[in-house]
Amino acid sequence: MPQSDLDTIAQVYQAFTTRDFGVIPRLFDPDIVIAQADELPWGGHFRGHAGAVEFFTTLLAHLDSTVDSQQMFAAGDRVVQVGRTTGTTVPGGIAFDVPEVHVWQLRAGRITSYEAYIDTPAMLAALAVRR
Repeated sequence: MPQSDLDTIAQVYQAFTTRDFGVIPRLFDPDIVIAQADELPWGGHFRGHAGAVEFFTTLLAHLDSTVDSQQMFAAGDRVVQVGRTTGTTVPGGIAFDVPEVHVWQLRAGRITSYEAYIDTPAMLAALAVRR
């Protein structure tokens, strides 16, 4: 895997930090597939740029969060990122800090799939708390 694939994913995390949705047409393949546990309010399977916007918009409607990337490495045509997601729920403002793993697949410098894994029971517990 070229170093540029690791750089591409680093750019995505920087865009997440600044909420730059322009990263989607720049770095995501038009047929990207995104998957996260169906149990989460933003979970499910999403396809294409419109699906990516829907996924991230729905996520941000439920969480104000930051990814703390602790490790990122190449694994064939994939980049695996291991870390934590921290922040607060929206609405409610309940703080959370849960482990996560993201698996990105790339082809010709474009992201073709993104699988997000988090501690789903812990996240659902934080979402269930009401102030």
